[in-house]
Amino acid sequence: HIMPSMNPDGYEVAAKQGPDSNGYLTGRNNANGVDLNRNFPDLNTLMYYSREISGPNHHIPLPDNWKSQVEPETLAVIQWISSYNFVLSANLHGGAVVANYPYDKSQDQRFRSHRRTVNTPTPDDKLFQKLAKTYSYAHSWMHRGWNCGDYFADGITNGASWYSLSKGMQDFNYLYTNCFEITLELSCNKFPPEEDLERQWMANREALVAFIEEVHQGIKGLVSDENNNGIAGAVISVQGISHDVTSGDMGDYFRLLLPGTYTVTASAEGYQPQTVTTTVGPAAPSLVHFQLKQEIVRKPPERKSSGTRMNNKALQKKVVPRATRQRTQR
Repeated sequence: HIMPSMNPDGYEVAAKQGPDSNGYLTGRNNANGVDLNRNFPDLNTLMYYSREISGPNHHIPLPDNWKSQVEPETLAVIQWISSYNFVLSANLHGGAVVANYPYDKSQDQRFRSHRRTVNTPTPDDKLFQKLAKTYSYAHSWMHRGWNCGDYFADGITNGASWYSLSKGMQDFNYLYTNCFEITLELSCNKFPPEEDLERQWMANREALVAFIEEVHQGIKGLVSDENNNGIAGAVISVQGISHDVTSGDMGDYFRLLLPGTYTVTASAEGYQPQTVTTTVGPAAPSLVHFQLKQEIVRKPPERKSSGTRMNNKALQKKVVPRATRQRTQR
């Protein structure tokens, strides 16, 4: 899927200004004056708290009244990314040349207002670094590090290590959906002139394809019941990585992983969990299917009456049907 612009109103403003103007931030906001990449629900704060109390590590519930707190464009994007079981994505920006990966928001509040803050990795940090490097080294010059007067080793950076950003899109994707997203800063100039577009395209063309191909790594398969019906919303957990993904409407799942051997568990409400060990290679995803058995519902033992034997007999006498009483009396 390709979304040409999340902010068409802002783009229109920038286009009217033209590439020769000095308005670096012109067009950044939407028609309501809101920066859309600071407008997604803040799930980082909820996740940091949840982690302290051993709460959920994926699909963090949205806050109450969240729809009234976001812009129409943000709402449309959230509904879009919730409608498909996306696996991998990138959002494209200008103003720097670097591949930026989650988390964007620092957990330590002391560092949220300063550049060059503190590295804040996700549980999938090594995987995100690999995704970012795939783009950077396929790009014509991003991997060199020195760009736009700034230096990033290998042309990549952890978002919060660069500067802390709250309510961003890539963190939201990771914490609310199954999708792994990075942010690609592609040009020092936020509105490149027409004569520079072909050069920019050639610099990014192979990198875009290489990044898309990264979706073919890890494990994938189906989670079904004993009758081969797909189980939607099954949780796929990888031992040692505290971030789970879930199956789609048809029971299909995809979990990006680096090459290695993993212990993977599929679980769903009403079913017995199933655990397997699988090896992931560098060339293609490993196919791992799960078939879950329904849980055996055990009836609780009957509670004995706390009354005396005399009371029990009296109770039994009361519930004897009339016809039975008459036969007994005869």
